[in-house]
Amino acid sequence: MGVSGTLEYLSEKLSNSKKKKKKQLNTVAVKIRMDCEGCALKVKKALSGVKGAKSVDVDLKQQKATVYGYVDAKKVLEAAKSTGKKAEPWPYVPYTMIAHPYVAGVHDRRRR
Repeated sequence: MGVSGTLEYLSEKLSNSKKKKKKQLNTVAVKIRMDCEGCALKVKKALSGVKGAKSVDVDLKQQKATVYGYVDAKKVLEAAKSTGKKAEPWPYVPYTMIAHPYVAGVHDRRRR
C-alpha cells in the first residue's frame, strides 16, 4: 500500500490544485445619473454584459441600478462608468454617522 497510497495522495493533491474558487452570489447596487428611458436602457444593456450577471434592475426614479449574480462590485462599477454617466456605489449611511440615542448620558435623569 506504500506506492499505491502515495500515488493516490499525489493524484488527489494535483486534482485539488486545479479547482477554481466559486464566486459568491452578490447583489450590487449602483447610483447612476439617468435622465430618460434611453439612458436607463443604455445602463441596463451595459450592466447585463458584466460576466456573471443574472439579472439587472434599473430604477429611473431613484437613479439606481441593481445587478444580481456572481459579479464583482468593482466590475459592475466599471461597466456603469463605461456608459459615460456619473456612477458611484449606492449610498449608505456609515455606522459612525448614526445618532445613538442610548449613549451614556442621554437617558441619565440625574445629569439633567
